[in-house]
Amino acid sequence: MEEFITLAHGSGGRKTSELIGNLFKKYFANDYLTADDAAVLPGLSGRIAMTTDGFIVSPCEFPGGNIGKLSICGTVNDLACMGARPSYLTCSFVIEEGFPVAKLEEIAAAMAKTAKEAGVSIVAGDTKVAGRGQVDGVFITTTGVGLIEEGADLSGAYAKPGDAILVTGDVGRHGTTILLARDEYGIEADVTSDCAPLWGTVKSMLDETKDIHVLRDATRGGVGTVLYEIAEESGVGITINEADIPVDPAVAGVCGMLGLEPLYLACEGRLVVFAPKERAEALLKVLKQGKYSESAAIIGEVTDDHKGRVVVRTPIGSETLLPPPGGELLPRIC
Repeated sequence: MEEFITLAHGSGGRKTSELIGNLFKKYFANDYLTADDAAVLPGLSGRIAMTTDGFIVSPCEFPGGNIGKLSICGTVNDLACMGARPSYLTCSFVIEEGFPVAKLEEIAAAMAKTAKEAGVSIVAGDTKVAGRGQVDGVFITTTGVGLIEEGADLSGAYAKPGDAILVTGDVGRHGTTILLARDEYGIEADVTSDCAPLWGTVKSMLDETKDIHVLRDATRGGVGTVLYEIAEESGVGITINEADIPVDPAVAGVCGMLGLEPLYLACEGRLVVFAPKERAEALLKVLKQGKYSESAAIIGEVTDDHKGRVVVRTPIGSETLLPPPGGELLPRIC
């Protein structure tokens, strides 16, 4: 195989077959992966969740992952937030002419490793090659299907006054990692993306109790945007305690230098959880035993007051409005 992707790799001819057979099939092989026009799969009995997402992150590799790992995590986490065990996934690649084949192989390997951890089978896909400059390296679109756990009933419209609000770990790490990886500010800090597949985290909570109202992964826009979305969808107010929000010291330092709010920086391995207050401590105990949630915390509560707003309670006891998310959140991660 050539060292770099050429337009011929996307033509549908021999080069395309070689790319699929020698690279993608090597990593994605499973009982359901098909060479036909569509995968034929065993049926899922019960309610299913389905989601799709596109990934165009720049740079395409970063401390803690790459666009391949990110594409699997983003899709399985969206399914998990509906209480669905990820089952099947398809992926579509748009690759820039001249993209290094070795780097594409690293991306495919990361996808395979993450899919295996998440318990999801990659069953079908598509490959296109764009001319130089038409794509920034590689874009990936993934679609996932999962079976919703019996008894799970989750929605952004289900938050209720009296609910406790938890986050499953420190916030803002992925956005900070991408910002530093671009090396636009000359800042050096030991920050690694929190990118991770979270079905195991969700399953552990659902095994503890199905009495959970909302799960949301805090990707673009971070935790702050999620809180505003839920406040609006559910028609409630939200109060969070500034002192209880877990932020990695290195992330806090970068944010301090650049005037950024960690609550509005993307996470790729963190969930926001709304559950009845009496369930909160049990859920927190479960989360602290998890692989990706050791730094989980209860950060606030849902109220009847200031509906549609998010209020921050400061360490000295005063309250201030968390500024609503703007039209363009920085850094732009995709």
